[in-house]
Amino acid sequence: MDPILELAGASKRYQGKTVLWPFDLTVARGETVALIGPSGSGKTTVLRLALGLLQPDAGSVRFRGVPLTAANVQAARRQMAYVVQDGGLFPHLTAAQNVALMARYLGWTDTRIAARRAELVELTRFPLDALDRYPGQLSGGQRQRVGIMRALFLDPDLLLLDEPLAAIDPLVRAELQDDLSAIFTRLDKAVVVVTHDLAEAAFFARRVVLLRDGRIVQEGPLEALMRTPADPFVTRFVEAQRRLAPADPGRTP
Repeated sequence: MDPILELAGASKRYQGKTVLWPFDLTVARGETVALIGPSGSGKTTVLRLALGLLQPDAGSVRFRGVPLTAANVQAARRQMAYVVQDGGLFPHLTAAQNVALMARYLGWTDTRIAARRAELVELTRFPLDALDRYPGQLSGGQRQRVGIMRALFLDPDLLLLDEPLAAIDPLVRAELQDDLSAIFTRLDKAVVVVTHDLAEAAFFARRVVLLRDGRIVQEGPLEALMRTPADPFVTRFVEAQRRLAPADPGRTP
């Protein structure tokens, strides 16, 4: 196993309140891990620590075996990718300009940018004739595909996704779930997905990490959470998820 991201006893406090208790997580190359839990459970705090946007109050965060520090975090982030709801695109830039933003900042040539963009258009199944459109002219699914292309442009080792499909139409969401799962498998990246949806977590990842109040309640395959819950909260959470959506043998617990 080639560990890309390691959090060892990482904790965080805000205004005297602990929002993440000592937290351990290792994500290897080629592995997808899903973080799930109610709002305020600490999921996004984990992502922000992984990105170096926050420093842990205790414990450590390592990227490719090296602790993240103020001195190396900017360089490390070039090998990380962060995908948010609706793509997080700049509205005054076209899809093509959004996708290549960091590459242009780093001085890539037009030829190199065009070649990489062509690879990602094929990978994400983005319509070629939509590259010159602005975000306001794209559908929600298309904006998310642009956000994914931008995140992957520099070929990062670590991909972090924060509720990437939460605001998308259900039919488009199902299609994007299929495409993202295929992308994760094909690219062999270390991936962390944050979601509120247990079915989506299980669809993307063999390892599901359920958090509550800044602590890990249970971690493992979805089947373990269902059959051998570690805590009554796990059972309540799974049952609540079942009531939220109609049965679908391919996507629900």
